[in-house]
Amino acid sequence: MFSKLKKSRIVLNIFNFVAYNFLLMIQRIQSLYLLAANILLSALYLSPFAELSGKEGKTFLFYLNGLVPGNAVNGGIVLNTWPLLAITGLIFALIFLIIFQYKNRPLQIKLTYLSEALLIILTGLIYFYVWKGNTLTAGSYSFKITSTFPLIAAVFAWLASRGMIKDENLVKSIDRIR
Repeated sequence: MFSKLKKSRIVLNIFNFVAYNFLLMIQRIQSLYLLAANILLSALYLSPFAELSGKEGKTFLFYLNGLVPGNAVNGGIVLNTWPLLAITGLIFALIFLIIFQYKNRPLQIKLTYLSEALLIILTGLIYFYVWKGNTLTAGSYSFKITSTFPLIAAVFAWLASRGMIKDENLVKSIDRIR
């Protein structure tokens, strides 16, 4: 049996190891860019990215899971958009994986390019579903600021990939000197 002192030292050592590795990883600016991209993606889960108004004056809000009536009394989803939810979750998990692949830069660069492409596809899907929802409601629509979050996240991913490429080129140049 471990004594309480030994258990607390083990926990403290594990905590120090994780904190040290996290600080090593987070010191790279590209990790911060990727973290900002994930924060923007998580904001998509919480807030609507478009508002539609129908012919009869009804308002609808567009969330990642679908088009819902503006007032909570009616309830129900008018248009289900599970592909948006699925691709956003996939991108979120992919970017989280990319952050922790900092020791394997070539793979990290490739995965970042993939996430950039998926973010652009997500933006296109958002605008497509808003257009499709607008044809259902036969009214007008207005985009919220959150509809631009995937594009901003793609810019952050692009900035991160630039930093990763610079790191890789630096490592290659140091290897040539040896």
